Amino acid sequence: MDSSVTSTELTATATGTPRIPGPATPYQGDIARYWDGEARPVNLRLGDVDGLYHHHYGIGAVDHAALGAPEDSESEKKLIAELHRLESAQADLLLGHLGDIGRDDTLLDAGCGRGGSMVMAHHRFGCKVEGVTLSAKQADFANNRARELRIEDRVRARVCNMLATPLETGQAAASWNNESTMYVDLHDLFAEHSRVLKVGGRYVTITGCWNPRYGQPSKWVSQINAHFECNIHSRREYLRAMADNRLVPQAVVDLTPDTLPYWELRATSSLVTGIEEAFINAYRDGSFQYVLIAADRV
Repeated sequence: MDSSVTSTELTATATGTPRIPGPATPYQGDIARYWDGEARPVNLRLGDVDGLYHHHYGIGAVDHAALGAPEDSESEKKLIAELHRLESAQADLLLGHLGDIGRDDTLLDAGCGRGGSMVMAHHRFGCKVEGVTLSAKQADFANNRARELRIEDRVRARVCNMLATPLETGQAAASWNNESTMYVDLHDLFAEHSRVLKVGGRYVTITGCWNPRYGQPSKWVSQINAHFECNIHSRREYLRAMADNRLVPQAVVDLTPDTLPYWELRATSSLVTGIEEAFINAYRDGSFQYVLIAADRV
């Protein structure tokens, strides 16, 4: 991936959201158009539950008591609320691995989507959070939400390349990618995180990755790649690229058993997108894993 887009090339719109004049590569242009045009009910209806709009999946056991009986007229509404609870539990787990964050610190959310995790991070730590995304639509949504919450002075989304962010060298106390690493080259990505993190700063990612023990990406992984126009990496690639960029893993957590309940519940909802079967089968046959990796900048 080309990391030629820099902060000096950013321009501002009337709403204050910075935009890049043009994507750094044709592929990034495709991804920007994909997410600018994305309007799946699964992302919006879950966020409507409490105003936290995520673009990732969930973890944890399903609270079947909260779902009620199938014949309940509110059953679908309760199911959506439960899916959203599992989404927020995933973000909460990621934030819990960022370490000791103070109010004066700056965090980076690389691939911030509609900003749900940024809002959660600010509410948890009181700190400043900078988000970057290729999608102008997502950035506008996140910035509008920050204004509604009156935290726009502390939470901001920008449209730019996550491989060349506007942050200064060593500015971030911590940074993360939440299900966004499959859109970039990992060596380029971790070089940028290593640049913006202060020495001793923490990087965390939660991601789906193909299992090297399986041998090659399975047919299910290939279906997921095609659905999202992405390139899922192997777990081994993450660890190798981190080691090459001064990021030393402190925790590697297999979340695969914890995310299966989310997918199995989602497959029974009205919000299915057609990709649920691929995720469930890939997790069950061991060809795909859902992992959290926390690493320190040395």
